[in-house]
Amino acid sequence: MALRITLVGSTGWVGKALVAAIAASDDLELVSAVSRGAAGRDAGEAAGLSRLGVAISGTLDEALAAPSDVVIDYTKPGAVKAHALTALARGRSVVIGTSGLSAEDYAEIDRVALGVERGVLAAGNFSITATLLRRFALEAARYVPDVEVIDYASAKKPDTPSGTARELAELLSEMRLPATSKPVDELAGVRETRGGALGARQPVQVHSLRMPSFVLSCEAVFGADNERLVIRHDAGSSAAPYVAGTLLAARRVCSFVGLKRGLDAVMD
Repeated sequence: MALRITLVGSTGWVGKALVAAIAASDDLELVSAVSRGAAGRDAGEAAGLSRLGVAISGTLDEALAAPSDVVIDYTKPGAVKAHALTALARGRSVVIGTSGLSAEDYAEIDRVALGVERGVLAAGNFSITATLLRRFALEAARYVPDVEVIDYASAKKPDTPSGTARELAELLSEMRLPATSKPVDELAGVRETRGGALGARQPVQVHSLRMPSFVLSCEAVFGADNERLVIRHDAGSSAAPYVAGTLLAARRVCSFVGLKRGLDAVMD
């Protein structure tokens, strides 16, 4: 039996590519879709495909009237938390591809998911190479204590930092050694130029650039005595890198309970 998918954000950049990929899949079925601006249209036609016989709903509540197994969300930071909690309350597992949630948001989603015995897989970036950036950076942090993250995105990206950078910094903070750089609260001048600190245990400084020509890039910069290591991921203009990872997440998210963060949590 095919895994039944509700796709929220079906007319977005990644959403359209996911509609096509799900339609071409043998083990996945798009049963409902959400896009406030395209409500009433056929999901296939709205994505530039032939008709799929799936009418787009204006809200997630409406879409969940159709039985489904997994909700995939690619919408906006201000909406995704409420969508995740609604989906869990209605008995669905959830894949979150939208960035911008805080550690506190994820903690609440985890508590609810555990309570209803459903799975949630969230990633700031579902591409395989971005996942490898995170894996290699976490390995480097075991040996090099000084690390900062630089986050690049387009001038119109609404959240800062990106989900990729936020997730990376929070994970690095849990395992890195204490930094040797002077603490920010001891600096003179404009302290804000040192970026924002993310993470609970050993906070990591994150610097966000927003300007034309970037899609999404993320650097983990490690510094040691007389040497430096930079691990960087650059995204192109196509949504294709995110599709395979998102569908892998959808196929695995029903196999566990609670929240997992990052595609590598299910890759192996």
